[in-house]
Amino acid sequence: MKETDPKLIVGSEEWCAFPDLGIPAMKARVDSGAKTSSIHAFNVQKFRRQGETWVSFEVHPLQNNRRVVVRCERPIVDKRVVKSSSGISETRFVVLATLKIGTVAWEIELTLANRDSMGFRMLLGREAMSGRMLVDPSISFCMGQVSSDTLDKHYGKREQIRSGLKIALLASNQELYSNQRILEAGEERGHEMEFLDIKQCYMKLDAVEPEAHYRGGKTLDDLDAVITRIRPSITYYGCALARQFESMNVLTANTSTAITQSRDKLYSLQLMLKSDINIPTTGFANSPMDTNDLIEMVGGAPLIVKLLEGSQGRGVVLAETRKAAESVINAFKALRANLLVQEFVKEADGKDLRCFVIDGKVVASIQREAAPGEFRANIHQGGTASIVKITPTERKLAVKATKALGLMIAGVDIIRSKNGPLLLEVNSSPGLEGIEAATGKDIAGMMIAAIEKKLKWKRELSSKRTK
Repeated sequence: MKETDPKLIVGSEEWCAFPDLGIPAMKARVDSGAKTSSIHAFNVQKFRRQGETWVSFEVHPLQNNRRVVVRCERPIVDKRVVKSSSGISETRFVVLATLKIGTVAWEIELTLANRDSMGFRMLLGREAMSGRMLVDPSISFCMGQVSSDTLDKHYGKREQIRSGLKIALLASNQELYSNQRILEAGEERGHEMEFLDIKQCYMKLDAVEPEAHYRGGKTLDDLDAVITRIRPSITYYGCALARQFESMNVLTANTSTAITQSRDKLYSLQLMLKSDINIPTTGFANSPMDTNDLIEMVGGAPLIVKLLEGSQGRGVVLAETRKAAESVINAFKALRANLLVQEFVKEADGKDLRCFVIDGKVVASIQREAAPGEFRANIHQGGTASIVKITPTERKLAVKATKALGLMIAGVDIIRSKNGPLLLEVNSSPGLEGIEAATGKDIAGMMIAAIEKKLKWKRELSSKRTK
């Protein structure tokens, strides 16, 4: 394209191609707010070729489709520290590749990043657009649409072969990232996946033939396993359903008993102490008359006040002074809310560790940091995450805590104190988005693999499409 040529008018998303990479069609987010362009890449490996440094990587060119894989190789032209939209800084390889949009093609720089948790596999930044494009964010696909038939011709239509297990995901919202990833990972490994909305399930209690039913009268009598992801507000009914599947000899991950124990914060902490697991000093009382002694037993202010029913940082308050602590505790008690009072670990500095445990093994860990001016409990609202190497003691603590509650899958939250690691909480329905984005690991696939192992099912490896 010459400087005198008219600029392309593009929308907020467009179909593009990378002939050099063997990618004939890929949907891109056009983002003038981003400086560099980025393409989804995993299994990134550096190697030498004829005295030059190259990189090999694999791409899932289609969003929400991990079955189509294209293998690529390009010379490395640079390494750059890039900060993602989630606040995570990472070093990425930079390669050159020819971008084609419509009938126009030119060479651009691409950073390689795992974009599984992003809305698009490709991000087109302003450096690649400069002097060539004008963006109208109110429209899309100005350069034309790509039909599903065309994608099938490009990548090959492949019928999903159901040769594996039948696994149900018992949850509330099918559109959540974590739920989508689990369903996708199971299908990728050849299993028949089914989403079950907890509120649409019902059951028949029978000593001889217990049954579980789904909306419309469908009998759920052919499941090999159920993955339970029950939100706190429907713990009672969700666990009742889990118990029903257990009575039908269906593998449940996690079990009803384990979930119930993890959701009761007071009971779970008592179980931790029984297993010799260190926790922050914690107080619990029912009467407002005991407020002062409750404050003293955790070392005074500042302190943390937690509602027993809260989750993901909700219902957690930092009381910085004794007067504030008294006010918060008495206000909660006036509402007849059950609460814990916990010591504030200053040296944690607004950070905690999230360890993801599957079948007795820590498979990934990240450090989460609260936004400036916030404290650790608000990590879930606007905090950042980064990869962290945990110590053997922290790894052992995470595994031990998970086993104490009987969980097969768990997110274990730990803080580092001057007296060593302290366990904060164990989550029986941990989210996947933050930890998959930070670590680049296929946590959902590991969850499915753990179920395969429990049921002694062996996966038949499928071939990849490469370019």
